[in-house]
Order: sequence, then C-alpha cells, then structure tokens
Amino acid sequence: MGRAFSGFTFVFFAFLGFIFFPAEAAIKKYQFDIQVKNVSRLCHAKPIVTVNGRFPGPTIYVREGDRVLINVTNHAQYNMSIHWHGLKQYRNGWADGPAYITQCPIQTGNSYIYDFNVTGQRGTLWWHAHILWLRATVYGAFVIMPKQGNPFPFPQPHQEVEVLLGEWWHADVEEVVKEGTTMGTPPNMSDAHTINGKPGPLFPCSEKHTFVIEVELGKTYLLRIVNAALNDELFFAIAGHNMTVVEVDAVYAKPFTTQAILIAPGQTTNVLVQANQVPGRYFMASRAFMDVPLSIDNKTATAILQYKGVPNTVLPSLPQLPAPNDTEFALSYVKKLKSLNSQQYPANVPLKIDRNLFYTVGFGKNSCPTCLNGTKLLASLNNISFAMPQIGLLQAHYFNIKGVYRADFPDKPPTPFNYTGAPLTVNLGTATGTRVSKIAFNSTVELVLQDTNLLTVESHPFHLHGYNFFVVGTGIGNFDHDKDPKNYNLVDPIERNTVGVPTGGWTAIRFRADNPGVWFLHCHLELHTGWGLKTAFVVEDGPGTDQSVLPPPKDLPPC
Repeated sequence: MGRAFSGFTFVFFAFLGFIFFPAEAAIKKYQFDIQVKNVSRLCHAKPIVTVNGRFPGPTIYVREGDRVLINVTNHAQYNMSIHWHGLKQYRNGWADGPAYITQCPIQTGNSYIYDFNVTGQRGTLWWHAHILWLRATVYGAFVIMPKQGNPFPFPQPHQEVEVLLGEWWHADVEEVVKEGTTMGTPPNMSDAHTINGKPGPLFPCSEKHTFVIEVELGKTYLLRIVNAALNDELFFAIAGHNMTVVEVDAVYAKPFTTQAILIAPGQTTNVLVQANQVPGRYFMASRAFMDVPLSIDNKTATAILQYKGVPNTVLPSLPQLPAPNDTEFALSYVKKLKSLNSQQYPANVPLKIDRNLFYTVGFGKNSCPTCLNGTKLLASLNNISFAMPQIGLLQAHYFNIKGVYRADFPDKPPTPFNYTGAPLTVNLGTATGTRVSKIAFNSTVELVLQDTNLLTVESHPFHLHGYNFFVVGTGIGNFDHDKDPKNYNLVDPIERNTVGVPTGGWTAIRFRADNPGVWFLHCHLELHTGWGLKTAFVVEDGPGTDQSVLPPPKDLPPC
C-alpha cells in the first residue's frame, strides 16, 4: 500500500469526509514516486521507470464509494501521466490521465494530485503510465471492494491474488521505439512475457524471478488477472485446474468454467480457482494469441501454484494452452462472456439508438525519405490517423481554446469498400489530423468497429475512457447493417471498458453518453496507438447543474 502524503492534515480530510461523503466512505491517500531503478531480469540489469521503486507498482485498494487522492511526484527524466484504467471519472476528466487528451503530463520534478471518487464500480481495474511506452514498467492493479455488507455474487474466496501479465525488453523501451520510428518499421518485439514482473523458470537466470502462489487443499482462490502487456493478447491457464470466470473489467459476469482464458491488453478478468487437485506444484502459464502471420513474442511466461507443504524440489507440470493461432478458441471464449444481469446488477442496455457510428480500422504507409524503405507505417480510423495535440483536449474544450482540434470526425468511412476482402496496399486517401467526434449529452450511441485488410487484417483491443459499454455483437467478415443487428444480444451482453475487434471481423458496442468531457478512444496495442489508431469523443454538457464538466484543479500540470 502506498504511503500517505503530507500537505493536508487528517483532521481536515476527516472534516471533508464528514460533510460530503456517506458514513461508510473513506478517503484513501497514496504517494506515487516516479523513480528510475536498476532491475535485473534474464541475466542482466537495466534502469527502468518505476513507482516507489517497485515493478510492477503498488496495488491500490479502495472500496466502492471512497474518495481517492494519489500524489504523483515525477523524479524521472521523462514526462509522466498516470491513467486509472476503467475508472469512469464522472464529470472529472481532470483525473483520467492520458497525456495531451485530458491534461498535459507531469514534468520532471513536479507533482500532481489525482483526486477522484469511486462511484458505482467494484472489482478489478488497473493503473498505468499513459505517455510514450512507459507503461512497459509503470503499471499496477486497482482493486475496488464492494460496499460494506455487499458480498460477492459468487462463493467467498479464501484468499485473493493479483496476477499482472506483462512484457519485458532487454533494451531501453523508449530507445526501441525511437529506433523503429527512425527506420519506419515496427519496433523490436519484447524478449519475454512476465507474470507479476517475473518471466518464470523457462527463461535463463529466472529461477528466483518466479511468482509463486501457495494454496491449501480444499480452499478456493480469487485471481484478479490484468493484461498489462503493451502489444500482445494473451492466453492464460493453470495446469490441472479449471477456472471459473466471474468478472471482467470490474463488472460481474455470468459464471462459466474454462481451462484457459483469453485476455487482451487493457482487460481484466477475475477467476475462481479451487485447490482440488493432488497436492503438488502446477505451472500457471501465459502466451500470446496471434492468428495472422506477424512477428510476436511467442515465448511462454510461467508462475507456480504450489500446495502447502509440497517441497520446492517437485517439478511443476505445464498446462495445455491453446495454440498461438487458435481463432476458434478465441471466438468461442468471447461468446461465453455475458453480464450477470441480476436484480442487483442489471444490464441496462440502450435499446433505442440516437447516434450510429461505423469506424474502419486500417493501416497504411506514408512517404518517409529518411526511413529504411522510404516509407513509414501509420494506422487510422475512418482513414484519419490521429495527430496528438500539444495541449490537453479537455483543456481546449473547457476553456474554449480554438485551433487545438476539429470536431468533424466522420461517422462513417468516406469511401466504402470490401473491408475484409483481398489485401489492399493503398491508403485510400489517409489524412492526418486532430479530429474528434462531438456527442450530445445523454444520447445513446452504437459504434461498430470494423477491421480491414489494408496491408493486413489483425485483431485490435479498443479502450474507451470514461465509460463502460455493452458488447452487443461481434462477427467475422464485413458488418452487414441490415442483417447483423438482428442477431445482437440486447438482454445480457457483457459490459466492459476494453473490447477486442477480431481479426478480419467487427464488434458492435453501445453506451449512453452521460459523462460530459473529452474521452479517449484508442487501440490498446501501444504499437498501433503510436501509429495513430485513436480518436476522442467530446461529450457535451447536459442542462442540469450536475451534468457538466467539473472545474479543473488549480495545480493542473502546465503544458
């Protein structure tokens, strides 16, 4: 747990809490010191950016209804911002964190207090750096316990364990990115996957860099799994043990049992595991899913589930992970995910839609005389590759600063074509610009994300800041505007904040635009985000006094 920061007295905070918060709410305070520290993995050490010297960083523990204050002090050479992934931040985009979207980053030597309430959410989320590729090492879990007296809607576990899946590079990650940008090619892939920052004993010099969970026979454990990897969707399994999925992205799900899960970057999954096997040592394993012939880090990270009393000399057994290109497993797993949709936790799916959006996901090449092949890669939504501004979009929106962005992002692609047909190598007139879509307050939105075969098809995990959404449909091939909506699940679709668009396919999501502000929409593969696969929604203020963006804090980081 982070250490409390000074500057306000406990009495003052207690007084605030007494006035503004219900009796059970608390004020949780953390100090995040952004520090560079030497860390050893895979036989050598290198300096990495950390929070409080830890990799992964500290877990935030709060309860639904709490107020959270996290003072981030930047001692590193890079500008820094932290995003609280999946926190809705109602009216309070100032605490959302993506650099140059809601605000400018925290400069070296400066501090900023992220101040927000946790309202109507409980479960596993996470936090991470939201600038450059710094989330390679700057990330941690964010655990929201239910309100007092509200038990889990599944058997109470004996113990809860955070399991963070990540990646590791031998080289400095920012140098890897710079080299790729200079050459106009994808940066080098990671050298290892990790589980809680450790690659496991299948890698050299990694016996001591292995995460271990000790369990007792007959007891049940809740694993809070986070995919913090930059660029890989991952399979995860435990040898000899089934898992029961009970929650995704901090939303309770209809429980189902599976031998493996699929989890995309940005997503979280809670599973129950029963320690009901012959006492021994069992590998937990994570490996990438990629169903197109692209280069990925396909090495397997491992951790150990060890029964109490079993000696460390017992060799663990490996689980049967799906094949790296097992599309059938991926699609069938996603279909099993459904909202609990109980009386206490209803699925309030928008049935009448005010705004229909159709966004194509594509790649392209632009001329680059200094690059290796004379071209550089870019990515786009509706043929627009997003250009990052030099001032926060929310600041520009709130203070009505002209010339920062254009609110004319098209609702559909300018040129319809056979999106998933034969590979196309043309750009179809890809433009670059800071263009966003303006959304009326409280309107209902359906967004269809369509993969395309521009250069290649590929799966894409998309994250929408400030909102959860319902995944009402998904399919392979081109979305059919007449036929496919007839097969939507409008009863109990899964609700989440990050969704995978399948390779050569489409995904349809719905949400109500009831959170005013500027909210980032982007692919959570850092590689694609850097190439421009992103945009933002400007959700207008509502008419009510509590339906507009809150005033910014006085200590907003300068640009």
